[in-house]
Amino acid sequence: MSKNVMIVGVGGQGTLLTSRIIGKSALSEGYDVKISEVHGMAQRGGSVVTFVRYGEKVSEPVVEEGVADIIIAFERLEALRYSHFLKEGGVIVVNDARIDPMTVVTGAREYPEDIIENLKKTYSVYAIDGQALAKELGNSKVLNSVVLGYASRHLGLKKETVEETVKTTVPPKTIDLNLKAFNVGYDY
Repeated sequence: MSKNVMIVGVGGQGTLLTSRIIGKSALSEGYDVKISEVHGMAQRGGSVVTFVRYGEKVSEPVVEEGVADIIIAFERLEALRYSHFLKEGGVIVVNDARIDPMTVVTGAREYPEDIIENLKKTYSVYAIDGQALAKELGNSKVLNSVVLGYASRHLGLKKETVEETVKTTVPPKTIDLNLKAFNVGYDY
């Protein structure tokens, strides 16, 4: 088995932490793992992209256009922006949330309507309102763990392995909350 995973979002949504959890989980299961991070303008609410590739032997970290098995998107527009990286038969797991980029905030562009519905015309799309579920748990910062839980059914990794990696990767005082968020997403 080999997987090409692309994780996309906006700065501050936990994109980098999610890629580390997936990478460490795959490593724990004996896979060769390569991770690449593209921060962009993350500190200003800009796009953040990470690639996680794992399998028996992985030669390079970057996922090329048209070869991603799964795209995990923490925001709708980011899912649309990077959907061309998905291979035929791949899936997009998207947090059904809107975060206006600076071009929309300034009025230079309009935020596209019906993004998820339009993506579903071409791709297998699984949408979750991770933000609402995280807020129900009492902390919107665990959005990434909710979405990771939901997406983990497509990663080819054991649930127990990912849970153990969450325990050893998130800040110690947030372990219980992140595990709860992961399981809420997984069971969604």
